[in-house]
Amino acid sequence: MIRDTHVIGLDIGTTSTIALLLRLPGTVVAVAERPNTLSSPYPGWAEEDPQQWWQNACAVLREVLQAEPSARRSLAGLCVTGMVPAMVLLDQDGRVLRPSIQQSDGRCAAEVQALVQEADPDAFLGRTGNGINQQLIAAKLRWIEKHEPETFSQVATVLGSYDYINYRLTGRRAVEFNWALEAGFVELATGKIADELVALGHVARAAIPDFVRAHEVTGHVNEAAAAQSGLPQGLPVFGGAADHIASAFAAGVVSPGDVLLKFGGAGDIIMASETARPDARLFLDAHLVPGLWAPNGCMASTGSALNWLAATIAPDAHRPHAALDVLAAQVAPASDGVLCLPYFLGEKTPIHDPLARGVFSGLSLGHGRGHLWRALLEAVAFGFRHHIEVMRELGYAPRRFLTSDGGSRSRIWMQIVADVLQQPVQPLEAAHGSSVGAAFVAAIGADAGVDWNDVTRMLRLAEPLKPTAGNARAYDRTFADFLELYTTLKPHFRSVAAPR
Repeated sequence: MIRDTHVIGLDIGTTSTIALLLRLPGTVVAVAERPNTLSSPYPGWAEEDPQQWWQNACAVLREVLQAEPSARRSLAGLCVTGMVPAMVLLDQDGRVLRPSIQQSDGRCAAEVQALVQEADPDAFLGRTGNGINQQLIAAKLRWIEKHEPETFSQVATVLGSYDYINYRLTGRRAVEFNWALEAGFVELATGKIADELVALGHVARAAIPDFVRAHEVTGHVNEAAAAQSGLPQGLPVFGGAADHIASAFAAGVVSPGDVLLKFGGAGDIIMASETARPDARLFLDAHLVPGLWAPNGCMASTGSALNWLAATIAPDAHRPHAALDVLAAQVAPASDGVLCLPYFLGEKTPIHDPLARGVFSGLSLGHGRGHLWRALLEAVAFGFRHHIEVMRELGYAPRRFLTSDGGSRSRIWMQIVADVLQQPVQPLEAAHGSSVGAAFVAAIGADAGVDWNDVTRMLRLAEPLKPTAGNARAYDRTFADFLELYTTLKPHFRSVAAPR
């Protein structure tokens, strides 16, 4: 270990920019945050201002360095993490041409359909590891070409969120490997950006810069960036990281079979694997640890659905989630026949159905609020189990389950998850965010005397929950009903969505 070494993780997130100063091997010295503004000028749009990201980055970097001024002399490097695959367009002189188009932006439906017609979806999936969807950069570029032709004609470089900050820090135009993978430009068989894949976006090959790996040096802080950010000139800047992958890494997902279940407003499931097995039901990312992949999925509505239900059935309760947990604990597993589909915002993986909707089935006059609450807790657990079964079907071997984010503090919910999965689950008492993961990437890249597994030393684990064997049969049966209910109602969802 290099004595008194510091590194910085910088997170460009949807709602905020966060800088974290870390003293190795694992002491958080300072954290600073500034809000980012998400703009949605039209339905389905999601844009942000890259200039705001840069201004915020400079502000939070100065703040964390002021917290321990001596750290400037012992800084070993900086790594930026951020949203993927956001798109930032630069002209020949490096000026931002328009607001970023975010990964959650939904304006490109027509362009996606055009890509489906041009590129065999199965062949594209096998070649790139991900399906044809609205996250692809090619779809976003085609939208710009059609609707903003003057802007499109000036595009010289396409970058991601953290790639743009790296460019401002170093002056080098480069993209991180995982951004290029999620963007749909990397060929799995070769591990290289393919000219034909870039051509699907109707831009020149030179518009997509060469990629660097997360822990590789992409450049060094230049004079102008040093003056604005307070960083020492010449500081190494490393390739960067997708925020959800950096978050999973910081949560201890470092070995094949490790799985993180994130219980936020949406629900994420991220696994470490030695193999990449492309399947349209899941997303595929590169793990930060060399040689590993990160198959993953996202449920559109988990905590947000609970917030809605709490406001609906317990609007005047003090700490309504906790109060409803107490009621749910009094209800038997499988909620006395009440079954829920948690698709209140449609669903992402593994069904990829924006028309799916939330459902409560099996209600009678004998059911109460506790039944509704428990049925929704169980529904989210069934959604995660659906992902796990897809992973196992593909030959993955999930075997260690960590849980994080706000929902993981609910003991009854985590017990339900353990019972539904029939696997022990290990809640993280204080889950570190993606900025910690990024800081550790900088430490690895700087050869600062730590290895990839050392990130687990920072974890604080809550009491694990073991599955209740007696509940397995009830949940196996109800999970089968859960899958059947969606299949049965799928035509109805389409009928309801059809113009009338």
